[in-house]
Amino acid sequence: MTLRDAVRTASNTVSRTARELALVSGNRSASQLDRITAFGQLIGEEIGDTWMRRSRGLERDFNQSQLFMKFEGENPTGTQKDRIAFAHVEDALIDGRETVSLATCGNYGVAVALACSLAGIDCEIFIPAGYHTHRLGEMERLGARIYRPPGTYEDTVAFSNAEAQRRGWYNANPGAANTDLQLRAYATIADEIVTTLGRAPDVVAVPVSNGTLLAGIHQGFARLRDQSRIAVLPRMVAASSTHKNPIVSSFRRGSRRCEDLRPEKIRETRINEPLINWHSFDGQEALDALYESGGGAHNVSDQQLKRMSTYLSQREALQVLPASTAGLIALTENSPADEPTLKVAVLTAKR
Repeated sequence: MTLRDAVRTASNTVSRTARELALVSGNRSASQLDRITAFGQLIGEEIGDTWMRRSRGLERDFNQSQLFMKFEGENPTGTQKDRIAFAHVEDALIDGRETVSLATCGNYGVAVALACSLAGIDCEIFIPAGYHTHRLGEMERLGARIYRPPGTYEDTVAFSNAEAQRRGWYNANPGAANTDLQLRAYATIADEIVTTLGRAPDVVAVPVSNGTLLAGIHQGFARLRDQSRIAVLPRMVAASSTHKNPIVSSFRRGSRRCEDLRPEKIRETRINEPLINWHSFDGQEALDALYESGGGAHNVSDQQLKRMSTYLSQREALQVLPASTAGLIALTENSPADEPTLKVAVLTAKR
């Protein structure tokens, strides 16, 4: 499968300050403490703190009120994946590892490759043999070594897990022991939203695939509530490709357990690929977040994704990957026009 719907405009570059810090973090002759300290400062310079703004145009055109967009495309490789990629590489530095490995279909691989290049760590990336992404060249230019095992993405994650264990590499794959770190990395988005708004929104809508992003943001709001910084949790809304995501499908069936879909029923397209899978690695955490927050889940079509991406380009001068607009579509098409709520849609990647 050729993945055409991936980030095309990311610079994969960092600031001069970050490059100077990388002279220390990427120097294997430097002390471990110095490398860890420099890389932590580099993360502070480059990762997260992405912009959020109100869109009065969306409000007028879709008969909404108080609708904000949180744009993750500002991260160095153009997606939210930089947050977890840099968190994993920092963890690898702390653990004294020299190699990080992972499975990817594109965007996450570029994010980890960049982080590894700045930390002086080797990067081993596994991509399903049947998948072809133009981001492959970016990974190679950033110094990653590429493997192409047969099978699906889920098969490739399993193969990558086994190779990491066999070779003693740091494993940066989704799910299992990595869930907690990745949720904490995404939880910072909740802090940024509350800092910008001065309060918690009523609703936060997020595109879902593995579910890690939605679950992490929800965890961040829960922590803020426990710290008495906010009074109530926002309702979390999941959106994904129609009948192609276990989180959305399970919630809409009323199931409290995230149930896998049948792999043979899944059909990927160049538009929906970032959203779909038959098994969501952090699906249960995301599903729990929907129920705990009193949220919802919605299906969106390829046509809706394309239309919203085109709309944002023409009316908002914002180049957004179509799959990244799923949460925004859920808000604009499923929120009552007269509902006096403060809503945030997370846009996960630039085009």
